Amino acid sequence: MSEHPSPRFSRRASDQSPRTYADKSSKKALRTAIRATLRVESPAVRHNTQTFNRGRYAAVAALPDYEELKDRARAIKEDAIARLPELVETLGESVRRNGGNFYLARDAADAARYVTEVCKRARVRLAVKGKSMTSEEIRLNHALEAAGIEVAETDLAEFILQVADEQPSHVIAPAVHYSRERISALFKRKFRTDEPLETGEELTAFARKMLRRKFLAADAGITGANFVIADSGSVVLVESEANIRMTTAMPPLHIAISGAEKILPTRADVAPFIELLAASATGQLMSSYTSILRPPLMDVPVLTDGDAAPRRDFHLVILDNGRSAMRDDPVLSEALYCIRCSACLNSCANFQTVGGHAFGGETYSGGIGGAWEAGTRGLGHARFSELCTGCSRCVNQCPVRIDVPGLNTELRRRLNPGEATMASRGLAALIASDGDAREEASLEKLFFGRYDIFGRWGARFAGIANRAGESKLARKIMERVFGVDQRRAMPKFASPTFVEAAAKRTRGVRSKRGDATGKVVVFADVFTNYGSPARGLATLRVLEAAGADVIVSPVSADGRAALSQGLVETARRQAQRTADLLERYIGQGREIAVVEPSVLAMFRMEFRELLDGEGMRGRFEKIRSHCFDPCEYLVTLFSRHQLNPQDFFPANDQPRGTQVMLHSHCQQRTIGAAAAVEGLLRLCGFDVETSNVECCGMAGSFGYKKEYYDLSMAVGRQLFEQVQSAESSGGSRTLVASGTSCQEQLHVGLERRVLHPMELLAETIEEIEGRARRSAPKYRARFS
Repeated sequence: MSEHPSPRFSRRASDQSPRTYADKSSKKALRTAIRATLRVESPAVRHNTQTFNRGRYAAVAALPDYEELKDRARAIKEDAIARLPELVETLGESVRRNGGNFYLARDAADAARYVTEVCKRARVRLAVKGKSMTSEEIRLNHALEAAGIEVAETDLAEFILQVADEQPSHVIAPAVHYSRERISALFKRKFRTDEPLETGEELTAFARKMLRRKFLAADAGITGANFVIADSGSVVLVESEANIRMTTAMPPLHIAISGAEKILPTRADVAPFIELLAASATGQLMSSYTSILRPPLMDVPVLTDGDAAPRRDFHLVILDNGRSAMRDDPVLSEALYCIRCSACLNSCANFQTVGGHAFGGETYSGGIGGAWEAGTRGLGHARFSELCTGCSRCVNQCPVRIDVPGLNTELRRRLNPGEATMASRGLAALIASDGDAREEASLEKLFFGRYDIFGRWGARFAGIANRAGESKLARKIMERVFGVDQRRAMPKFASPTFVEAAAKRTRGVRSKRGDATGKVVVFADVFTNYGSPARGLATLRVLEAAGADVIVSPVSADGRAALSQGLVETARRQAQRTADLLERYIGQGREIAVVEPSVLAMFRMEFRELLDGEGMRGRFEKIRSHCFDPCEYLVTLFSRHQLNPQDFFPANDQPRGTQVMLHSHCQQRTIGAAAAVEGLLRLCGFDVETSNVECCGMAGSFGYKKEYYDLSMAVGRQLFEQVQSAESSGGSRTLVASGTSCQEQLHVGLERRVLHPMELLAETIEEIEGRARRSAPKYRARFS
């Protein structure tokens, strides 16, 4: 395979242009970066991140106290960040007591200047360096090289990128975007060697041979730190290659650079992080090398050609660079708990597809990277955080329980005012005149975030709206004004809506039951009501067939659409109104069946932060505990009354057959509702094959947007291929997906109808009743 150079992701790019791919503060630059990485880097990024991800699943499953470890780690970080000024002072005293030097750098330039001056005083000609994202943050290599000091990256991945003159694409695996073939071609071209360099072993041996000379000649060793211990002045370094150990031990001068957030109070506090870090990062139960050093290492001899060994010297640089402001920020402060494990990167479908050269800034990447770029470089540098779709796959994977989607929602909120134009302000005013408060944002965000309003008017004039959605001219206008990609088919507005159709149906056929097995209300979310009433009606039908006393709520915007666009205050108001509605039904003794998984996730997760007022925690817990996926509700119902689901929805009577391919919605998995869907279908007798591709790539409005359509389809391609592969070996299967966005993506990618689980079961009921009507004249008369 010939080498394909990465498209302009140079470490020096930001010195050349105010609008580089590394500085994705404009939509055009972000779109260009996405297309470039899809073209060149995507296969290697996908393979490597998914390998990390599978390893992490296995490693954390082997930790019997995984959840308890996360709780301990979170508590330690919360305490450390709260006490940070005190810990910085204690750390400085400890380092000086040990015989080292301590420096607190106010910003990136200050830190780079200090390190450069230390090296110049020590007459350093060559510095060997371990992998350090903090050194990337302060652009240390550039500062040292400008002073005439050679810098040799000793981490294999960083060595590759230094040869290629590229910035890292990943927090722990900087060269995640490079395949073995590309590395081989790069080395042969740069070093003009005839060595084969075809295998990983040959490439590693070649790099080791070159780096060994650097270690032996180095005047200084520069490292980062995974953790720094305040009371002892110790530095904790976790690695896989032992290059960091050599960097700290061989040169006479050791400089460690760490962000202030990495300070922990005591050595005992490190314990849970050692167990969590390797498992979360690389899928190992323990990293190959874990060092806890208390430098300077006076007892370790320094290699020298002279008679007398030089005296060891140690400098610890603690970097602020916006961290104090982040600590005082009520939302961004949570980012300071990050331990740089990359679990949120590796579990993210968008990151798996493009890596950090698109989904990242100049230093930090992935879902957590937006908050770090905003905190250390400024809000304008966090535009790439728009690639976080809020799918929540990372939430359960973070070892310190950081709400990464919540951070990115807040970034979108803060970016919104800067996007408002005269046209968008006019639209915001029009929305306000419709009875809601005004919240400014771009036209695109208002269009997608206020689906409740556009859905209501679209359904009211469904014929006109749906014809416009098929018009080429209208689609061009929509792309220019609202950013809706012309290639994406627009969903139809429903007429009648779910609520309207349910009301007519109820008046027509519903009978009173004195023996109801349960009381439930089907929540009419805006997505089901205005876009997919068939799945709402199917849910109503199935719950009634199971013997439940079922009613339908009025349509209510829960805040999901608004939250996805950063319209946080709108989402808060909508959540409050919806909570009032739900509490009334709960007070009547009804459970809440929620058809759309993303809305159920709102009730079980985001409402915790959106509800305010007296007793908000109690309100949240009440709502959370009474809201269910329809399949969850049915499983509980059948179990409680010792009923067999196959007696109600026998798979053998399904007209499409018993073979099912099930794809679970991302947020449905996060909240633990996916297992009930698969379980119910199996109890009914269906042969279910579950997709192991965790994300379809649609993510609600994300897949509609011009900037992200290509990425959305690239993510979805893996799912399409799995369905096709399963069917090529086992015959055709009925496609089943719970989420609106999942159904749309599968429909577009495979050009087939995709059913909600309730639609699958409703068709089974209709088949049974249809047979009865055809065979029994009296039965037929009852339903005529």
